[in-house]
This record gives sequence, C-alpha cells and structure tokens, in this order.
Amino acid sequence: MDEAGRLALNLALKAIEYSKVEENLRSALKRRGNCIVAAGTRMCPKGRVLLVGAGKATGRMAEVAESILGDLIDHGVISVPQRVASKYSLRRVDVIGGGHPLPNDGSLEAGRRILGAARSLGEGDLLLTLISGGGSALMEHPLGTVGLEDLRVLNDLMLKSGATIHEINTVRKHVSGIKGGRLAEAAWPASVLSLIISDVPGDRLDVIASGPTVPDPTTYNDALSILQRYGLKNRVPGSVREVLEGGVRGAYPETPKPGSPIFERVRNLLVATSLDALRRLSNYVSSMGLRTLILTTRLEGESREVGKALASIALEALERGIPLKPPAAILLGGETYVKVRGRGRGGRNMELALSFAISVRGHRCLAIAAFDTDGIDGVTDAAGAVAGPWSIEEALSRGMNPYEYLDNNDSYSFFREIGGLIVTGPTHTNLKSMAVIVVGCPGGEKN
Repeated sequence: MDEAGRLALNLALKAIEYSKVEENLRSALKRRGNCIVAAGTRMCPKGRVLLVGAGKATGRMAEVAESILGDLIDHGVISVPQRVASKYSLRRVDVIGGGHPLPNDGSLEAGRRILGAARSLGEGDLLLTLISGGGSALMEHPLGTVGLEDLRVLNDLMLKSGATIHEINTVRKHVSGIKGGRLAEAAWPASVLSLIISDVPGDRLDVIASGPTVPDPTTYNDALSILQRYGLKNRVPGSVREVLEGGVRGAYPETPKPGSPIFERVRNLLVATSLDALRRLSNYVSSMGLRTLILTTRLEGESREVGKALASIALEALERGIPLKPPAAILLGGETYVKVRGRGRGGRNMELALSFAISVRGHRCLAIAAFDTDGIDGVTDAAGAVAGPWSIEEALSRGMNPYEYLDNNDSYSFFREIGGLIVTGPTHTNLKSMAVIVVGCPGGEKN
C-alpha cells in the first residue's frame, strides 16, 4: 500500500468516527420537565411514554435517549443485531437480538412486542420510536401465511437481484404488518415521535427501515411490478405472492398513505445523515492542506460499474485537475448494490474497490477506501476495503487474476489474500456506505 492508500484508510476510519450517533442525538434531544424537545419539536405527553425501535444504530440511540429522558420513559423494547444485543446497558428498555441481513426468530418477537406496545397506547400517550438502517430485517410482522423462512427467502432473493433499496423496501412493506406506516397506524390515537438515522441515498424517510411510522406512497401493484422486473415473481414463496396479489384485490388493506389522518399526531425527525459526517470529514481534510470535494451522498448503481465510473473521475483529477487538482480527497456517500453472478464472498464496497483498482492499473498516487459505516460489508467481518493500482500489482505477483475474483463476486477473498480489508467490528452506527478517493501523493511522491 502506498502513501495514497494509507491516507485513504486513515480518512475512512475518521469518517466512521464522525458517523457515531451519540453526539447528533444529544444535540437534537432534550427533556424540559415532562416534555420532550427534539430538533425544535416539543411534545408533552399526558400519559405513558413507551420507547421502541429497530436498527443497527438503535442500541446507542436508546442509551442516549434513556440517559436524557430518564423516568419519563415508562418502558420499551428495541431490536438490534443479535451479535451485539448484549453490549447495551439499558434500565427501562428490553433489547432483542434480531437478524440481519436476513430476519430471525428475534425479528418476529421484536415485531410482535413492538406492535403490542403501540396498540396498548391511548390518547395522551406517546410512542417514542428510534429508527436506523437495518430495521427492515430486525423488526418483522408478516401478513397472511408468510412465515419466517418465506421472509428469509424473499429477502435473500431481493438482496441478490440488483434491486435498489427503495425497490426492496417497497416489497418488504407490502408483506408486513409493521412497515410502511403501519406502526404509526397501530399507535393511533397516541402521538408518535420518531427519531431517525438515515442509511439510504436521498435520506427518504419512507425508505429508511421501510418507514414504519412514515406515510407510504407505494402500493401492492408497485411491489408486484418490482418482482416482475427482476424475474422474481415466480421464484418468491407462494405465500408472498398470495399476500401481494390479495392486496391488489383488496383482501389486505393498503399501507397508510400521505394525507391519512393517522399522521396528524406523528412527527418524523431526521437527526443524522451521511452528509453531516462527510462535512466534518471535509473540514478535517482541509485542515491537512488538501483540496476536498463532497461529490455526492446519493451514490447508487451496480458496484462494479460505479467503481469504473469513480476511477474515471479520479484519473481526470490526477491528469487534468478536473474536478479538482491534486493532492485532494473526493468524498462520497450512498448505497450501491451487487448483482450476484458468482459464488464468492464479498460486499458492495469491496466489489466497488476491486473494480476501481482494476480500472486505475498502471497509475500511481491513486487510492480508494470504500466502506460501510456500520462496520459490516455484505455477510463478512470487514467494513470494506482500501485499494489502488498496487492492489492489482500485488495480485498479479501472486499469480491471482483480479478479473476472476470480480466475476465470481469474491472480493473479500481477494483483499484477504493481498491485503486491504478494513476491519473495524460493529460500530453501532449506520449512515450508509461511504467512499474516500485520494488523488495525488500529499507527501510529494511523483505521480
């Protein structure tokens, strides 16, 4: 790894540090007597306050909320990834270990208990909801005869299909009794205050964790069309088709839509996004004397194709100073996808990094660090990878064919062999994926 690579790795770790949710939530959430003030919204419940939620960052969010609100919280239940469920210290809130990226029995228990808590509330009560990325799998309550194994098959097929997160969550909403605004519906006529951490491009509240407290503009017809588009309609379990087709016929009620009166007492507040973290990272890069540019927080597309596109941007900057002159760091956020063709191990960020490295082969002083802020890329123990031209040189010196690893979706094995994996462990946050491209060698090495 050269100087550019080492800098890219250091900036990736700094970005993850800036993605921690504690500071954002503490600045957004306050207690004023028996009132809760959040991002300018003031709610003063006359009855009980129940805390519920699901997501990779929800454990840390609940710790902060409990420390601020104290005995104002009656009790609660949240769902976090099973592997970290024992890490949280909460007095009034039960923690359930759900499954991610595929739901498990804990996900079903969480959905049942969270819906039960919402339904127990009446007028004058408040449901405080903490939502972050990953909540779709961690909190489940399927409709009809859809069972856990059916949900797992559906999720697995969609995650491997190349569908966007918006499309995946459109389908998830319509086989669920808790997503797509249905949690807010269950809480009516109580008030709902949702504090939300974004992990999706565009920060759409109805997409984050499938929007359990947010009006849903999508329909059963939309969900069926998505399955048809990706060739999945006849591959998903029959119970899933039965619910979606039954929903089109009116056998199952639609998700609550924008304008529904149930949302009159609901406040959905975005308290942290990837742009917040990238702005802090940009300031840090500037303090080092490097030029910096936040290119986008809406990065989407197939990982290997996005890797090629980012390589072209990096080469233009290196050779022509467009869109900025080196030495520089280009910062991005978003969520790409992998269309699984092979049988290897990897993740969207590692595949993007490998594609980038292949595309910049033969150059120097270029590097990318592509990583997920939750510390987990795909179903691996790595957050992502740092890569550059040296990655391909090292692989070839070992007799490895980088193209074969890319075609087999085996980027994890590639970087495990030649070096470059970014391993942080679970970070207890989730502000979607990010990438840092370093252009030029800040120390003066020739390009």
